[in-house]
Amino acid sequence: MSQETSLADLLHQPVRWRVVQALIGRSLTTGQLAELLPEVPTTTLYRHVGVLVKAGVLLVVEERRVRGAVERTYELNTAAADSDNAGPDRDRLRTMFTVFIAGLAADFDRYLDRDDLDPVRDRVSFRQAALWLSDEELEQLQARLTEAFEPFLEQQDAPGRTRRILSTTFIPDA
Repeated sequence: MSQETSLADLLHQPVRWRVVQALIGRSLTTGQLAELLPEVPTTTLYRHVGVLVKAGVLLVVEERRVRGAVERTYELNTAAADSDNAGPDRDRLRTMFTVFIAGLAADFDRYLDRDDLDPVRDRVSFRQAALWLSDEELEQLQARLTEAFEPFLEQQDAPGRTRRILSTTFIPDA
């Protein structure tokens, strides 16, 4: 990712945030992104995808010719966030967290706008718990969570499956 623009700055733009969210755990073409984000004008979508590719946030993993044009398939560059996690820059961390929370709120608003809203059926949940953990115990917890999620991270779209976004935060209490 370029030194001039941080990941937080890039994702502060709502369309870019939605593109990144749509690509979590999967590869998509711009056409598929357009189907998932029908309210985003095509030219706007292409422009923001281009910005994310140029910044190194998205990777082009496949190119193929379709009716004389090149269709690209994109994936998230999971290493892109590493450069934004270095150093205790309070303002940058605050911005990144604000972008994260704003993205969650926007995702939840889109869910609430559905005509067939049923949080019980859809198993919508949000929880908060306080845990007393040493650094070593936190590492163990994170490793166990990763181990528990791994088999599910490889699953693809299939009948009876709904894509669900899992978001976590670990913040030391004051």
